Amino acid sequence: MSKSFDAVLELIHTNNGINDKARLAHLVQTAFNLIRDRSVYYCRNYAIRFSSSATRSFSNTVLSLSNLRKYDDRPFIVCLVTPCRNYCLIANSTFLKKVSHSSQELRVDNIRGSFNGSDIVREFEGIENTDDNIARLFDIHAEIGFEGNLPRLVEATNNISPSGMKFAFDAAARRQILSAPSRAIRFVGSSEATILKTELDGMVTRYESEILLAALIENVNVRGRVIEYLIAGEDERLRQELIASLNSGATGLPSFKTPNALGDYQRRFDLFDTETDVKIKIMIWNSNPKAYNLDKMLEFLARDRSVFMFYFVGVDPVRIVNTVLVSMFQKDLLDATVLLKHWAGRNSRGVSQFEGKAINALIEKPDDQIDEALAQQFLTRIMAL
Repeated sequence: MSKSFDAVLELIHTNNGINDKARLAHLVQTAFNLIRDRSVYYCRNYAIRFSSSATRSFSNTVLSLSNLRKYDDRPFIVCLVTPCRNYCLIANSTFLKKVSHSSQELRVDNIRGSFNGSDIVREFEGIENTDDNIARLFDIHAEIGFEGNLPRLVEATNNISPSGMKFAFDAAARRQILSAPSRAIRFVGSSEATILKTELDGMVTRYESEILLAALIENVNVRGRVIEYLIAGEDERLRQELIASLNSGATGLPSFKTPNALGDYQRRFDLFDTETDVKIKIMIWNSNPKAYNLDKMLEFLARDRSVFMFYFVGVDPVRIVNTVLVSMFQKDLLDATVLLKHWAGRNSRGVSQFEGKAINALIEKPDDQIDEALAQQFLTRIMAL
């Protein structure tokens, strides 16, 4: 989070007791040269909506969902002005329970309705929604984004069942899932793991200059998708279009969709079927990279030859720092896996993210150790969701 945003919070709390949202909004706008778009004050790094209430609880209409979409790529803050104190909540789409007002026609292809103060969660996966946690919560949201939240909001708002289904497993599938850590240990110690990393390293070396250019893309979702496609994409024509666009300095990139699969790179060996998810980590930025959909992960691990790996590419402004191939069960990675189970819809166990600091540490000091017992406990916990 930027220093200017910290200064905004300081100014807001310096004016506790002002009890006048218009006056406070004017003070903040003037001090930080914010642009006003009707009820929203914004700059490149954040956006703020001021509201008022007699108490910390409020049900006022905050903003339309379509307007939130414009600011959802930066922290969107609701500043609640009460008689004694000013409170700040993060209200990006990840932190909305539903859409309340005039939302009957809300669909993924028809963004309608507005959300109220009561629709903003006050706690997210055990993290309290206060200004002390805004940076931490936004790191979680940034990897999901508006498009990732929209199907969930449609379901929660209009009781529309999603197309996805929670993975159901029998006793045989459960045994295969619980044997996945043992398979991963065997694979990590095999020559096949060396072959897999050599193949992926070869693509990073081949497209290093383009990866460094793509690392400058501000939108975290676009940046990740482009770099992952450079490394693991299957359509060579599209890869060359992306390369040409990056090298020309064009502001727009070719439109493309990545498969909604568990991993980016599939590789069959004599004894193992591997899925590898390519993840980019900008070493100087705080971020919580996406991990995996819990149901898709269980469905894949229920196969008798399945091994799920992560390939992390650490990038700083001028070079590739390192590349690391590790199992999803690597002990430090497992400890850093955050389950977003409450965020999911009814027919899903949810998704997961990684705490970014652990990824940085793995990139700087690779470690492929797996604790089989702890990995099995982790899988048991997920199957019980």
